Amino acid sequence: MLTRVQTCALSGIEAYPVSVEVDISSGLPGFSLVGLPDSAVKEARERVFAALKNSGFTIPSKRITVNLAPGGVRKEGTAFDLALAMGLLAASEQIDASLLQGIVFMGELSLDGKLRSVRGALSAALRAHSDGARAILLPRENAEEAEAVRGLQVLSPDHLLEALNLLRNPAASTRPLRVSAPSLPPDTVDFSEVKGHAEARRALEVAAAGGHNFLLVGSPGCGKTLLAKRVPTLLPELTEAEALDAMRLYSVCGMLQSGVDRLRRRPYRSPHHSISYQGMVGGGSNLRPGEISLAHHGLLFLDEFPEFRKDVIEALREPMEEGQVHLARVAQRVTFPCRFMLGAAMNPCPCGYFLDRRRRCLCRTEEVVRYRARLSGPLLDRIDIHLEIPSLSVSELENEEPGEDSATVRKRVAKARKIQAGRLSETFGPDSGIYTNAQLSGPQVRKLCRPDSSGKKLLEGAVTRLGLSARAYDRILKVAQTLADLAGEDQIGETQIAEAVHYRSMDRQLDLYAS
Repeated sequence: MLTRVQTCALSGIEAYPVSVEVDISSGLPGFSLVGLPDSAVKEARERVFAALKNSGFTIPSKRITVNLAPGGVRKEGTAFDLALAMGLLAASEQIDASLLQGIVFMGELSLDGKLRSVRGALSAALRAHSDGARAILLPRENAEEAEAVRGLQVLSPDHLLEALNLLRNPAASTRPLRVSAPSLPPDTVDFSEVKGHAEARRALEVAAAGGHNFLLVGSPGCGKTLLAKRVPTLLPELTEAEALDAMRLYSVCGMLQSGVDRLRRRPYRSPHHSISYQGMVGGGSNLRPGEISLAHHGLLFLDEFPEFRKDVIEALREPMEEGQVHLARVAQRVTFPCRFMLGAAMNPCPCGYFLDRRRRCLCRTEEVVRYRARLSGPLLDRIDIHLEIPSLSVSELENEEPGEDSATVRKRVAKARKIQAGRLSETFGPDSGIYTNAQLSGPQVRKLCRPDSSGKKLLEGAVTRLGLSARAYDRILKVAQTLADLAGEDQIGETQIAEAVHYRSMDRQLDLYAS
């Protein structure tokens, strides 16, 4: 008897349907599994057979052939176990095959029949819903992420026998319905903890409001890292669409925490400078997302920026522009989203005191130039805000009066982002995927970010004097537009242009480094 059971496989963060075809026929007892399975899929035979026997079912002593269609795409992982078990039971007429219609099955089986969690359950649920499935059946540990897909029934048993009971009576599910989303846990750090640094606080508020990349340059101990680590507390919560995007990536990596139905706080990733190329960009034998994708819709902070490997740093250039990264192997090609905000911190020279007025720099000129050259011009062009962070004075360190807290700044940031979202939605449509000024392309910048006559004149002078590139010109306009949004201004003025140019400190230091 031939039976077909629907499941899903992953390609990047996308799920595609797979049909598990099970045929039981007369002949010498045997088991054949075809359809380009990897070693983990081939081992499903042992897991499924043991799970069925230990759950009270029999394995027919006949010829069993299993095909994973489409047969030309390689199948990976253990998520096919449950579908294979259901197919064997239906093909051997131990259960009614009609119970399996319209349901997508995913799950790994232990030898005693218990279900274990799998990666990519959210992507599978989204695909099942788009394909018109009436339900998805998967392990209980994956239920919460699958429930983020509205309009799809989620069946989440703990054991193979419980799965069969749910198929016969879906209303028998003992899983309680979620009444409300969990409350957002409090931040462990706050902007009010920052002493002094009024200019840096303002610049980081601008960066958060427009989603701009930023680079903080200063001496050791001046507060660069302390400032950058508090930027996530200024960012507004994820929208529902953004949360689903981020959840899919974490689901594929098996990193979604239990007890959370969706991400609400924007991702924050801060890898060590020893990270490999694959760890940052993604890759490996099975093409997994890297840190830039795990920071999608959030902040990627790179401390000690020049200490990262040069190939790792330069690999950020295209993803920063495109918002996605393309990975290819001989038999596989996937695309991962990576629309992240880049935050970085660095010393101005090897000893760290090149810009410090209180301590003498011990580096030779060529050492300073060589150190700065670790960051290429094209990379710096893609960073909207460069800012020098001075060391605090004794009076600033001893000041016990707290600064403005994160919640207050976050309200201004959210208001500015709401203005941007309305303008961008009206111009490019609600489904354009453009939510902040930082995401605008060159032609889009020139269409939307128009300074008045005095602002235009000031910008032209700055570009000529500093020798800025066309990309830097666009970045200044983007930052100036964000400044106008924060101020509630309809048009970019001279004041916004001047402040945006001030945030290009690395461009202003070109002559200083070369002297």
